[in-house]
Amino acid sequence: MKTIKGPAIFLAQFMGNEAPFNTLEGICQWAADLGYVGVQIPTWDSRAINLQLAAESKTYCDEVKGKLADIGIQITELSSHLQGQLVAVHPAYNTGFDVFAPNEVRNNPTARTAWAVQQLMYAAKASQHFGLSAHVTFSGALIWHTMYPWPQRPTGLVDQAFKELAKRWLPILNAFEEVGIDLCYEIHPGEDLHDGITFERFLEATDHHPRVNMLYDPSHYVLQQLDYLQHIDIYHEFIKMFHVKDAEFRPNGRAGVYGGYSDWAERPGRFRSLGDGQVDFKSIFTKLSQYDYDGWAVLEWECFIKSPEQGAREGAPFIKNHIIEVTSKTFDDFAGGGADEATNRKIMGLD
Repeated sequence: MKTIKGPAIFLAQFMGNEAPFNTLEGICQWAADLGYVGVQIPTWDSRAINLQLAAESKTYCDEVKGKLADIGIQITELSSHLQGQLVAVHPAYNTGFDVFAPNEVRNNPTARTAWAVQQLMYAAKASQHFGLSAHVTFSGALIWHTMYPWPQRPTGLVDQAFKELAKRWLPILNAFEEVGIDLCYEIHPGEDLHDGITFERFLEATDHHPRVNMLYDPSHYVLQQLDYLQHIDIYHEFIKMFHVKDAEFRPNGRAGVYGGYSDWAERPGRFRSLGDGQVDFKSIFTKLSQYDYDGWAVLEWECFIKSPEQGAREGAPFIKNHIIEVTSKTFDDFAGGGADEATNRKIMGLD
């Protein structure tokens, strides 16, 4: 068994225009002062990283790593959630997702998709230059609008959609294969990869591509009422990244999983700061340790009521206290005997 690395923090929700949150060094110093030893970097935020330069220049990456090392921080992974979303967008969502793209490709879905694919190609090389082993993204979605089958889905629609999704992602997956980096899809509502079954559909559509893996985030499973502990038992070999995020689900007589178009504060399913929700993190850390999870525990803060600063302050000790220092020996070794075939046969009554 292996000891999970951490605590780390995903910087996306904390970047801002005011110091110390407006530069990578500033926000990393802030994180280190709170007790974090790793950061996950959003590659769409130019205040944190120049993704194209990172892909083209290992020298740039070495300089960034050196500055952060002086602070006591490691880069855990790079994130391309927003760019990955744009690899596959149904036209109904064009206006909403255009904000994730630069001005020059907005209102032009073909150009926007090409830009997104190039961003993922940059992310593969940048991850290699930083010496990382995994990268996180979203799958995008072609048939999320058909998630509830009314009207009835035409026969073959789902298979065709996943074939198309795989077709778009295979060149990217091959680029990650070339540099030896696992591509982890965050299993997330709004994406065509939003639960275990859809992950399996995509895996099959890519002919079980070796770089298809997942980021595990139990909060999204709480909101779907999916068994997030059994999910680890089923998919542990694919779990290469872990967002430590809490959530609660409190159904009532007026709303359930779909939430009634309500804002986050009024929804039955809500994200919470660590320790304020319903997620059984002791069991999660136990299972991941049991299955030799060899990655980081990364705080992703999202909460409808608590400030990000308080959530971050509380998050580092919460994660640190849940990381299990795995044992190197069996607890009853003191009472054990050595290997002896003759004794074993005697115990079995064979001699």
